[in-house]
Amino acid sequence: MVTSTATSSGWLSRERTIARPGFSRWLVPPAALAIHLCIGMAYGFSVFWLPLSKAVGITSAVACPKDLGFFALLSVTTCDWKISLLTWTFTIFIVILGASAALWGGWLERSGPRKGGVVAALCWCGGLFIASLGVIAHQIWIIWVGCGFIGGVGLGLGYISPVSTLIKWFPDRRGMATGMAIMGFGGGAMIGAPLADKLMKYFATPTSVGVWQTFLVLGAVYFVFMMGGALSYRLPPEDWKPAGWQPASSKRTLQTEHNVSLDVAWRTPQFWLLWGVLCLNVTAGIGILAMASPLLQEVFGGKLIGVPVAFSDLTPEQLSKIAAIAAGFTGLISLFNIAGRIFWASLSDRLGRKATYMVFFLLGIALYASVPWTAATGNLALFVASFCVILSMYGGGFATVPAYLADLFGTRMVGAIHGRLLTAWSTAGVIGPVLVTYIREFQLSHGVPRAQAYSVTMYVLAGLLAVGFLCNWGIHAVAQDRYMKVDAPAATPTPGVRTPEPLADTVSVEAASRRNAWLVPLAWLAVWIPIGWGVWVTLQKAAVLFR
Repeated sequence: MVTSTATSSGWLSRERTIARPGFSRWLVPPAALAIHLCIGMAYGFSVFWLPLSKAVGITSAVACPKDLGFFALLSVTTCDWKISLLTWTFTIFIVILGASAALWGGWLERSGPRKGGVVAALCWCGGLFIASLGVIAHQIWIIWVGCGFIGGVGLGLGYISPVSTLIKWFPDRRGMATGMAIMGFGGGAMIGAPLADKLMKYFATPTSVGVWQTFLVLGAVYFVFMMGGALSYRLPPEDWKPAGWQPASSKRTLQTEHNVSLDVAWRTPQFWLLWGVLCLNVTAGIGILAMASPLLQEVFGGKLIGVPVAFSDLTPEQLSKIAAIAAGFTGLISLFNIAGRIFWASLSDRLGRKATYMVFFLLGIALYASVPWTAATGNLALFVASFCVILSMYGGGFATVPAYLADLFGTRMVGAIHGRLLTAWSTAGVIGPVLVTYIREFQLSHGVPRAQAYSVTMYVLAGLLAVGFLCNWGIHAVAQDRYMKVDAPAATPTPGVRTPEPLADTVSVEAASRRNAWLVPLAWLAVWIPIGWGVWVTLQKAAVLFR
C-alpha cells in the first residue's frame, strides 16, 4: 500500500521538488532559462510568414479567388494564405498566454513548478507537432489550434512556472532572479528565428518550403530543453532564507513580509493599478516592435544608404539594401529588449520597483516625444539610440513586475497573481500593433508623407505612458486587513513519500554544496551556449547599421 500511495503521488508532485541539503539555488535560474528560451520563439514566428504565404506556389504565392469567404479560406488547399491571415497565429498566442496563466496560475502554485513545466513542454512542443500537420494538409485552422491555442497554453504555463520559485529562492534579489529567467523569453526569438531560417533552407525542396519539417525539429529540440528545465526545478523548504540575510527594513514601505491570497489580491486597487501599469508600458513597446522595420525604412528612406530620396522613390535594389539595414535595426533593439530585462530588474532591487517604473514612464515619455524631432533632423544615431533605450525599458517592465507583485502581495501566491496580471499583456498585444498600424494607415490615407506618418503615433504612445505614470503613482501598500490572517500551512506530507530534510546552514550542507558545485557551471553552460550563438548572429546583422 505504501508503494502504491507513493507512486500515485508521482515524481511530478510538489513534495518531490523540495530541495535536499547541498542544493545550490543558482541551479534554478538556468532551469527557468531553458524553458523561457524555448517558448520565447513565439516572438520569432514572423520568420515563418513569408515561406508559409508561398506553401502552395513555392516560388511565388498563388492568390485565392477574391470572392472566397473567410471560412472557405480556413480549409482551401489550392491557393496560398495571406500574411495578414497567418499573423493571427501570433495574436492567438498572446491572448491564450494571458488567459491560461490567469486560469491555471493557482493550480500551478498548488502543484509545483515541475508539473507546470512538464505540461508547458507537452503543450508548446505538441502544438508545433500539430502545426506541422496543418502545414502538410494546408489547413490554417490546424495551425491555429496547434500553435495558437494548445501552444498558447504552453506559453502561459511555461512563462509563469519559474516566477514564484525564483522569488522564494532569491528573496534578497527578487528583481535579478526573475530578470534572469524572463530575459530568456526575450532571447528565444534571437536564437529560434535564425535557427528556423537555416532549417527551412535545409529542408526546402522544389515541392516544399521546409516549414513542416522545421516545426518537427524545433518541437523535438525544445521538448528536450524544456523537460530538462522542468525536471531541474526545486523548491526551497518552508521559511528558507539565504545564509545571513534578513528581510528588508521598513524603509521600503511597499515591501511586505505578509501574504495576500489570490482571491483577495486581484480585487485590490493595487492589482488593477499595476495591471494598467503593465498594459500601458507593453502597449507602447510592442507596437514599436511590430513596426520596427517599416518605421526605420519609411522615416529615413534613402538616407540609410546615402541617397537623398524618399522611401516611395527608391529603386527595387535600393529597397533591398535598406531592408537589410532595417533587419539589423530590429535585431539591435531586440538585444536591448533582452539586456533590459536583466539590467532594469536587477537595478530595481536597489531603486525599488515603484521608482524603477517611474523611470520607465518619465524617460519613455521624453524619448517618444522627441522621436519626431530626431527623425526630422535626420539624426540616425540618436533615433536608433532612443529606440534601444525604449525597448530596454519594455523588456525591463516584464522582468520587474513579478518582483513588484511579490513586494505588494507577498511570495506565497505570487505565481498565481502574476498569471492573472498577464491578461494585461494579452490586451496590450492586441491594442499596441493595431494602434500603431491604424494610425499610420490613417495618416497615409490623408496625404501625410511616409517620413512623417509616425509622428502622431509617437505622441499618442507618450500619452499612454503618461497615464501609466499616474497609475504607478497611485500604487501604495496593501491594507493590513487584506493579509492572510494565518498563512496557509505547509503541504502535508504524502504517505509513502519521504519529505527531504530542511536546508540548514550547517557544515554538512556546505560540504554537500561544494561536492555538487560542478553542476552549476554545467547548467549555465547549457543555456549560455545557445544564447551566445544567438547574440553573435544578431550582432552580425546589426553591424550593417554602422557601416
